[in-house]
Amino acid sequence: MTPADTAHRATQSDLFKNLTKVGFVGYGLLHLALAWVAAQIAFGEAGQEGDQSGAFQKLAEQPFGKLLLWFVLICLVALALWQVALAIWGHRDVQGKERVWERVASAGRVVIYAALAWTAGKVITGAPSSSASQQQQFTAGIMAKPAGVWLVGLIGLGVLAFGAGMLWYGWKRKFERKLNFGAANPKTRKAATRAGQIGYIAKGVAFGIVGVLLLQAAITNDPAKSRGLDAALHTLVAQPFGKFLLLAVAVGVAAFGVYCFFQARFRKVGT
Repeated sequence: MTPADTAHRATQSDLFKNLTKVGFVGYGLLHLALAWVAAQIAFGEAGQEGDQSGAFQKLAEQPFGKLLLWFVLICLVALALWQVALAIWGHRDVQGKERVWERVASAGRVVIYAALAWTAGKVITGAPSSSASQQQQFTAGIMAKPAGVWLVGLIGLGVLAFGAGMLWYGWKRKFERKLNFGAANPKTRKAATRAGQIGYIAKGVAFGIVGVLLLQAAITNDPAKSRGLDAALHTLVAQPFGKFLLLAVAVGVAAFGVYCFFQARFRKVGT
């Protein structure tokens, strides 16, 4: 048996599957913290950074915050390893181009979960870094290159398309095929589906705003407009009725956090 075969068999074990499901609990806690930060911005709390680093710092402020952050970090690493397995061997329930795209998407999620775990580790070690500032610096670096402004614009279009796709994914409830409700009662099924639908739509809106801001950064040649989710939330609250719009997004992000808890029980995690 080759090392690759051994690794694949390990991903089929109950231990691996259970660790993955626990991973969704940590991911849910992160989204609940992010929703709380967004709500505080809506109510005018100064100094709130509306991104993942701000959410991790909010978790750190809670009782036993450091242990909580370690738990979330381990959960994110578990999810990253699961997506590695899916990117290499997974999505066997689909064929052809759809399987290729699903595996590419899993590879992208590996990067996301790993980056979140890195940010959590920074907060744990007492050296938190601002996700918003990092994105601004990254965008400025790209824009300083030849044709960099065009590249930032293309990235903005890609993020905007991703947000629209996530919104559509939630509206059409495409996530349901990845759940296995088994003998769950109808009320539980409905609650999980509604939480997922609201959560994906809210995240789609947030990503859409991030994409628009990247486009604005490219058009105006101003990387300061590109501060990721933090800028998106602060931009939203500055609009007419922005407080209520941002609160709606916060509720949606919290709903996604709740959906993650449902995923911990019902998500199909095999490769």
